[in-house]
Amino acid sequence: MTAVALLGTGIMGAAMGRNILAAGHRLSVWNRTRERAEPLGAAGARIAADPAEAVDGADVVVTMLSDGEAVASAMDAAASALRSGQCWAQMSTVGLTALDGLASFAEQRGLVFVDAPVQGTRQPAEAGTLVVLAGGPQDDRADAVFDAVGSKTVRTGDVGSASRLKLVTVDYAIALTAVVGEVLALAEGLGVDAADFAAVVTGGPMDSGYLQAKMAAVRAGDFTPSFTVRNAEKDTRLIADAARKAGIAVDVTEAAGDRFRRADAAGHGSEDMIAGYFAGFRDV
Repeated sequence: MTAVALLGTGIMGAAMGRNILAAGHRLSVWNRTRERAEPLGAAGARIAADPAEAVDGADVVVTMLSDGEAVASAMDAAASALRSGQCWAQMSTVGLTALDGLASFAEQRGLVFVDAPVQGTRQPAEAGTLVVLAGGPQDDRADAVFDAVGSKTVRTGDVGSASRLKLVTVDYAIALTAVVGEVLALAEGLGVDAADFAAVVTGGPMDSGYLQAKMAAVRAGDFTPSFTVRNAEKDTRLIADAARKAGIAVDVTEAAGDRFRRADAAGHGSEDMIAGYFAGFRDV
């Protein structure tokens, strides 16, 4: 049994927490909005009043928060209870600039820092089939968490390598999502039945399970979030920042970011990122 402190119990964190408990580990949780942590409390986790209480006595600290600023804030609040040698699995998508500051924080406090963002959204998080991208030292305490929440762990090298890979993989998902939303909006605007578009691509080389899922969501008007418009927009900025520093143009990503911002402004920010579809309509 590993003592785990989980900071962040949103869509992803809550699902991961349930699987950590199901694997038999002891879990303490903290979330800025306490109500979002209460279902895990009912499942057997200890709900902490603040990050310091959550991490006190933990073998491994897991951060699964919205961005680098939120992670840094939570860890600053936890600092008084952190101890040298604790393992910190930083599993949020924070980009490369923020990661440098978090790694420095860990070094100053003697923490074993594992750069470990995950690939996957709500459904694989609930099923415990996330892909964990792990950079930095291999640590049995972190591995126990990775085994609980994921179907496999991809070892990427040093700290930073996992976050770089995550930007590449999430860019692929964002680009696909933006294209599907744009195509379906175009079909509607041109009076084309989406079922006819589906009939053309289904079973062919352009088909995919992802296309079918997102297309079905739009056609059903079901925008229940697996990964929100707002989070996708945040990731487009992280990708664009990293790309600029690498001398790479990411035109599709930047255009997708514009679409997500328009959809968010129209009230779709907390919906699934395929709700970027609504940005295709000029009156949004």
